[in-house]
Amino acid sequence: MSTATETTTGPATPERLLSTRDLRRMYWRSTFLLGSFNFERMQAMGFCLTLMPAIRKFYPNDKTEQAAALKRHLEFYNTHPWISSVVFGVTAAMEEQRSKGEDIGDDTITNVKIGLMGPLAGVGDPIFWGTARPVLGALGASLAATGSILGPLVYFLGINAIRVLTRWYGLRWGYERGTAMVTEVGGGQLKRITQIAAITGLFVMGALVAKWTTINFPGVVTSVKKDDGTVTETTLQQILDQLLPGIAALGLTFLCMWLLNKKVNPLLIILGMFVIGILGAWTGWLGL
Repeated sequence: MSTATETTTGPATPERLLSTRDLRRMYWRSTFLLGSFNFERMQAMGFCLTLMPAIRKFYPNDKTEQAAALKRHLEFYNTHPWISSVVFGVTAAMEEQRSKGEDIGDDTITNVKIGLMGPLAGVGDPIFWGTARPVLGALGASLAATGSILGPLVYFLGINAIRVLTRWYGLRWGYERGTAMVTEVGGGQLKRITQIAAITGLFVMGALVAKWTTINFPGVVTSVKKDDGTVTETTLQQILDQLLPGIAALGLTFLCMWLLNKKVNPLLIILGMFVIGILGAWTGWLGL
């Protein structure tokens, strides 16, 4: 009888350490993700700021672990700011399991973050920037053109409703699903998910390079005058397009990868692209 009473009234360990209040704090901090954006580590400071409530909750009396966690989340990070809440949730879940003694190393947490950045950016950019914002903008502009005050209100309220809901429910879903995911780390589930995310990210980035990177070489290679007096010119860009469309953008991507592997500062690579683009347009060997 006493045993049953002790079992019923004994203390229960909660499955998750973060309460709704903690998640709410993380949500408000995530709205400042781009507040300290820089070209070296992009959104890293905003990411670290967002994770602070969770880190304090997981390591309440261990300043050394808190400092190590903060340093861990000051590494390079960059993806779509709205859907980034999913990464916040998954990372918080992994930190929680680590604080409970799970065998989750620094590299595992970093690799999951890196693996999720590419796919989420590939999803967030076309959905929010490429679809939701233009559609709401066009709808609002059509109403405003008739003199209706609903025009700006439709755009402002609509885009912010999407932003708030995506950030909040993305954070909750990432934390809940992330907790379930990392508890299966012993069976290799986390490793498989990381590999899938990394492959998907490379696929998405490859597609974005082909779609958004345009390099044009307008130099004339051959010029043929026909009998009717018309002149047909063949440019270097036309020859490259016949070999492989987008080959110049692909070559630029591989060049940047090679420079990064050689530990060249990314800021120097960006500045170098600016210089080459300006000189190329000025001399005429690069065109729009």
